[in-house]
Amino acid sequence: MTTPTEPHETYASQQSRQPPQPEPGVCPFCRPTPDREILTESDTVYALLDKYPVSPGHTLIIPRQHVSSYFDLPEQTKTACWRMVDQARMLLTARFQPDGFNIGINVGQAAGQTILHVHIHLIPRYTGDVPNPAGGVRHVIPGKGNYLHDQL
Repeated sequence: MTTPTEPHETYASQQSRQPPQPEPGVCPFCRPTPDREILTESDTVYALLDKYPVSPGHTLIIPRQHVSSYFDLPEQTKTACWRMVDQARMLLTARFQPDGFNIGINVGQAAGQTILHVHIHLIPRYTGDVPNPAGGVRHVIPGKGNYLHDQL
């Protein structure tokens, strides 16, 4: 139960706002095109199905505030992002029935960030989608994913 001193947000499971029309040179996360499916949203964060999904249901959690690095977000927005991850996971589970999830954030170009607006990847995973999923997100650096191979 929310108390009067506890920060909270209202979440909607359907798109409640029509995204504005994009302008050339404008951040695609500040102004997503109308054809993009917004899975759910709150006052400060929204969940958008990825334009280039690595698996069915791949979703981006995006704060409405334009900030490049996750580490520069206000604490309240960070909290709203993680609440949105939970909300999106529930919706994706009902819609796609994945067997697991990977969650990741690319911070900076060296880490693979191509759109300089914070976004969290929520990637549904399915049994058999890769031959050996051991190591999970550790595979972002080729050859470093299987830390168990030395123990075999």
